[in-house]
Amino acid sequence: MKNEISIADLYKIQPIGREITISGWVRTFRSNRFIALNDGSTAANFQCVVDFEKFEDSLLKRITTGSCVRVKGIVTKSLGKGQPIELQVQTIEILGDSDAEKYPLQPKKHSLEFLREIAHLRPRTTTFGAIFRIRHHLAFAIHEYFNKNGFFYIHSPIITASDAEGAGEMFNVSVLDKRNIPLTENGEVDYSKDFFGKEANLTVSGQLEAELLAMGLGKVYTFGPTFRAENSNTARHLAEFWMIEPEMAFYELKDNMDLAEDFLKYIIKYALTHAADDLAILDQRLAEEEKSKPADQRSMPLLEKLKFVTENAFQRITYTEAIDILLQSPYHKKKKFQFPVEWGIDLQSEHERYLVEKHFNSPVIITDYPAAIKAFYMRLNDDGKTVRAMDILVPGIGEIVGGSQREERYDVLLSKIRQFGISEESLWWYLDTRRFGTCPHSGFGLGFERLVQFVTGMSNIRDVIPFPRTPGNCEF
Repeated sequence: MKNEISIADLYKIQPIGREITISGWVRTFRSNRFIALNDGSTAANFQCVVDFEKFEDSLLKRITTGSCVRVKGIVTKSLGKGQPIELQVQTIEILGDSDAEKYPLQPKKHSLEFLREIAHLRPRTTTFGAIFRIRHHLAFAIHEYFNKNGFFYIHSPIITASDAEGAGEMFNVSVLDKRNIPLTENGEVDYSKDFFGKEANLTVSGQLEAELLAMGLGKVYTFGPTFRAENSNTARHLAEFWMIEPEMAFYELKDNMDLAEDFLKYIIKYALTHAADDLAILDQRLAEEEKSKPADQRSMPLLEKLKFVTENAFQRITYTEAIDILLQSPYHKKKKFQFPVEWGIDLQSEHERYLVEKHFNSPVIITDYPAAIKAFYMRLNDDGKTVRAMDILVPGIGEIVGGSQREERYDVLLSKIRQFGISEESLWWYLDTRRFGTCPHSGFGLGFERLVQFVTGMSNIRDVIPFPRTPGNCEF
């Protein structure tokens, strides 16, 4: 191990009187004496006190905002306010210079829009350091939860010939010569000449492959990148994002709901415990941001919102009951909803948030959606109109989890595939699992960035992934 200590550990053990070495990036250097150093292990800076008479002016001039230094010295109790300990510096090594006049991150508040343009430097800011540490804790908690509960982690393919969602908005993967693309007699691209001998795309979901593994291993989950070629330039969409998708053999809809509720509560509690300091920073950031909004448009304080989810039982209602509640609501009667309410619609975020924040005052799970607005693989109910789907709604963003009991009956699934206009040949392997030892099974999907957005309180999804991929943007 390196003979250095992180600032996070330094604050934990507070080794007063010991000689230690730390490295980090200079946030500020005041009065040629006080270096505020940050190494990314915590949001807190560490004060290093320099006796400027003991160092060359030429060295001190190189200690600028953004420069990277390694310092060695003795840990002492701090006489100033704001920190319990500080370092009396003995030696300073400049690891990397930074031109103070050109460095984009000056000691002032920068807009989130500006920071997106310098995504390679924004992890050095207090806000984004907190976001990306929380992202780590959430990812770790996800793996820990599934491991504790008997799940096997599987890796679904990133390149696939199937469209799990039936949406068609996929990124094509091809090695064909763009200057001389082979065509069929019908004038279409001849993918039989391509690398895989057929059309291939980047995956939109690992669900179908996870189902295959669940039908042999019992309980599995995939946690990996997915891609949507959806030309949506909004604060809610990314072209590349990460998905958590558990699939469980022998689980019916109620089992699926129970698992998803327990899972959400576990990982949010984990973040509240292990990322308390970072969450406190983002809680304060959100409170400052909300001050500029009218009182009736302000969102719930961040920490209150997270505890709201962990401390309340999730209400469970059917889609039909949800529509009835919305139709009887004062919001509908006073025409406050932007989008219409009627049976058969795909619920909008405003409808979902009304149910959670106004009507139930708790997270909500809605089940039994119209078959016409849900994917082909969801199990058809006996009424022939609805499917055993479930969505979990939370304050602030509405839907955060979507799942279902999967259609295990071969004949019904085949009929749905034909109804959706999907090629039977492309899903022969999926149909096989219904021909050979089928059983009830269920699963759900959770967009990781949507989860990070919820936990951090960030309003734009581009601010919770290090390097966002969006229409017209593939920088870094």
